[in-house]
Amino acid sequence: MTLWQGKSDKKITGGKRHLHRKKRKFEISRDYELPMIADSKKKIVNSRGNNQKVRIVGAEEVNLSDKKGNVERVDVKNVIENPANPNFVQRNILNKGAIVETEEGRAKITSRPGQDGILNAVLIED
Repeated sequence: MTLWQGKSDKKITGGKRHLHRKKRKFEISRDYELPMIADSKKKIVNSRGNNQKVRIVGAEEVNLSDKKGNVERVDVKNVIENPANPNFVQRNILNKGAIVETEEGRAKITSRPGQDGILNAVLIED
């Protein structure tokens, strides 16, 4: 499903807004490609201004840091909870704020894997 990122036809009050032009092609966003726990795979997407974004399509490992500042790569087992959408837990979708289970314990994802192309997390002390 393609999303349109222009202004809404409705005002905050519920009234109709009279737009001065129609929809434009550059206002259309890309389809969702949600990163999930799977074989490691990245995708390069060309963006506006001749720039590039790296998107994670699948990830098996996460860069895990603890309070002392030690960072190591550990395997991700599954998603425990996700405040963005409860359905993402069942589908094992990784996004910022999701709490995942790793070999070291629970960790909270701090990066945006669909935008940054890297998966970082911080260990949660229980």
